Amino acid sequence: MRVMKQVQKGFTLIELMIVVAIIGILAAVALPAYQDYTLRAKMSEVIGFAAAAKTSVGECLLSAENETNCNSNAETGLDTATAITSTYVESVTVGGGGAAGTPVTIGVAVRGTGNSTLDAGTITFTGSKGTNGITWACTVSNANISKYVPANCRGTGAT
Repeated sequence: MRVMKQVQKGFTLIELMIVVAIIGILAAVALPAYQDYTLRAKMSEVIGFAAAAKTSVGECLLSAENETNCNSNAETGLDTATAITSTYVESVTVGGGGAAGTPVTIGVAVRGTGNSTLDAGTITFTGSKGTNGITWACTVSNANISKYVPANCRGTGAT
């Protein structure tokens, strides 16, 4: 008597359904993570613009008699606020320092990220002149954008 072996060809329906389910679960997790990653990358450009302004303001504060000499874009050697722009930066504004001993602020307005909460936000760096140099603190205008900025800008962290 001859026994014929049947050779399986292809996949069964249940095997295909399991693969599709696994891919669906992975996509459900990966897509939001990727979207957060792209927004964080956009915010890194905003932080970069602020870092350039911090250099100018810091140099001014260290060489000036007091903060009142460094409380505007012109006094710190920066271009006008609306002239400092990029795809994700609407403006960079230097302010504060209205009196000797009061902190100077750098406000960076965000735009063009594709996220309405981020686009309405501002990141503010506050610089205080001390005996050991300049101390910077970073804050965001809206707690909802905290997850897209570096950890030291979530709340009131020194930078």
